[in-house]
Amino acid sequence: MAKKQAAAAVDTRHYDVVVAPHITEKSTLLSEHNAVVFKVANDATKPQIKAAVEALFNVTVTGVNTLTQKGKTKRWKGKPYTRSDMKKAIVTLKDGDSIDVTTGI
Repeated sequence: MAKKQAAAAVDTRHYDVVVAPHITEKSTLLSEHNAVVFKVANDATKPQIKAAVEALFNVTVTGVNTLTQKGKTKRWKGKPYTRSDMKKAIVTLKDGDSIDVTTGI
């Protein structure tokens, strides 16, 4: 007989959506307001990000805000190059829930 999966079961796509936590001074200040910042896939949508965070960390997400940081043009040994674009997601959690980003998934 086949086993039934839970609604919030961890799918391999969830690991592709949430790339890494984004740890900066500003994101640390956001953690005081029950928000966590993640680097996410460039093609990830807000519902996909919400489903991935809820499945991976067993928390309830109340809101997701996204932003795309365009890659800067830099120079190395006189030759210009462009850094990659990066999409970030600010995930707001329900009161009482928290995510410790210093531990692995």
